[in-house]
Amino acid sequence: MNNNNDLTQGDIAWQIRMIAIPASVGFFFNTMYNVVDTYFGGLVSTSALAALSLSFPVFFIIIAFGMGISTGATALIANALGEKDEKKARIYALQSISFSIIVGLFLTVGGYFLAPYLFRLLGAEGEYLAIAVSYMNIILLGSVFFGLTFVINGILNAEGDTKTFRNFLIVGFFLNCLLDPWFMFGWLGFPALGLPGVAWATFLIQIIGVAYMGRVLITKDIFCRDCASLFYPQKKYFQEIAAQGFPASLNMLTVAIGIFIITYFIAPFGRSAVAAYGAATRIDQIALLPSIGLNVATLTLIGQNNGAKKFARCVEVFKKVMRYGFFLSIIGTAAAYLFARPLLIIFTRDEQVLSIGVHYLHISVFIYWAYVILFMAVSAVQGLKKPNFALWIGAYRQILAPVIFFYIFSQLLGWGIDGVWWGIFTINWTATVISLFYVRKVMKNIFPKEVAKEI
Repeated sequence: MNNNNDLTQGDIAWQIRMIAIPASVGFFFNTMYNVVDTYFGGLVSTSALAALSLSFPVFFIIIAFGMGISTGATALIANALGEKDEKKARIYALQSISFSIIVGLFLTVGGYFLAPYLFRLLGAEGEYLAIAVSYMNIILLGSVFFGLTFVINGILNAEGDTKTFRNFLIVGFFLNCLLDPWFMFGWLGFPALGLPGVAWATFLIQIIGVAYMGRVLITKDIFCRDCASLFYPQKKYFQEIAAQGFPASLNMLTVAIGIFIITYFIAPFGRSAVAAYGAATRIDQIALLPSIGLNVATLTLIGQNNGAKKFARCVEVFKKVMRYGFFLSIIGTAAAYLFARPLLIIFTRDEQVLSIGVHYLHISVFIYWAYVILFMAVSAVQGLKKPNFALWIGAYRQILAPVIFFYIFSQLLGWGIDGVWWGIFTINWTATVISLFYVRKVMKNIFPKEVAKEI
């Protein structure tokens, strides 16, 4: 595996832009992909829109494992490239692919049994439950392909290539705009599938993504004539990938659990509240998109420079991405606050859903800067091969604190659904403060004193 993008020297500001801008563009189209799904789901019915929101936590479990393994692969490969050990980098890359396939198969089987139970736990029944299950069963079939697209992207990210995934996400978005209505409503003699048509469109697009990104891997000399044996599961490398990737996966899995908890507390306020939260969080995602690419840049740059033991560059990277992130979050906050209602109208015309969604956004926009700090702090420690913090802060932010704050604010203090919104605000800001202190402590412990004093 050749490192065609040595990020241990050169202008850091340019390297951040080179990695972050394509990644942000890609994530924009990925989010718009989900927006398209939400839009067409809303055209079917409020029940279909609520079913999409209900299905998201289960869908997110698949995403969590895929992105976690991807993060682990990026960290390990980037550090190996920084050490100039191309053989080790190739082994990590190929073992990550094998690992991802095995995990994907487990998710498919487990999801079939668990998804209906989880939906019932959140109050789904009758048509509401049937729609959610029919959608989710098809998504579960694509678990292996979801995992492969993420892990291949993680391999490419390690050497600074964020353009390939960007290209796939752009093409995937436009394909989704075509396939969603085609499969849902039936065109050219194709039967109308309803909401499951959205899932079949996603399934097909993921297969196309694996084919395209796999071909790019071949051109980058990641595969070789004698590499077949490196695909076979090897305990040593699986353990390393799991040790680095599973804390990230479990951190993201806590997000899925957190969404279940939020939905559990929102559900008593009605289906409109669930639909409003699902639609409004799409706006949150769009507003934060410009800064998401900075997370990828942080992980890749700190990973390579930590491997090369260029610690001063690690500190410079962290300082610069924090500054960039601040300005980008201010733009997102202003846009989402001022245009909350027009943006939500894209998804629904239901006045009750709109009212609840606008009120939520007018609180959530003031968390955006906290999200930026939190995510980049976690990416920084992952690049330093210290992945466990992501799990602990995720458990606090998504499980422990929500149960406490939502109950206190919503029920004990009688704030109703506002208690959930202000609980989200309080939880994320406290998690952000903890994360910022932690990353500074880790850097001061790892880096030489003359570097640590600059943190």
